[in-house]
Amino acid sequence: MPLFSDILTPFANGVRLTVRVKPGQSRSRAVKVVDIGDGKRAVEISVAADARDGKANRALVERLACEWGLGKKQISIKSGETGRLKIIEIAGEPQALMQRIGEMLIHTRHPQKRK
Repeated sequence: MPLFSDILTPFANGVRLTVRVKPGQSRSRAVKVVDIGDGKRAVEISVAADARDGKANRALVERLACEWGLGKKQISIKSGETGRLKIIEIAGEPQALMQRIGEMLIHTRHPQKRK
């Protein structure tokens, strides 16, 4: 089983990524993998924007696009628009995205997956 199979999953037109957003932060912090309970994990991403009027969602998409070298149009929020826990869809060739994002996640801080 791949290291991030609980966070990053392929689908026909790209990949889905489980994200926990921390809006209203004084500064951007390093992207990290965090335990969200029940043996599940997510990629935690802080943004300075407030969680009002979709500002934090737009900041999340901009940050992912910038840090991971993706186009903003490739990234959409599949679920969790009004919550902190979100499923993000990234359009593109699934295997290439899995490898690229997986390699970036390896270099983040992350807890061991609980069994």
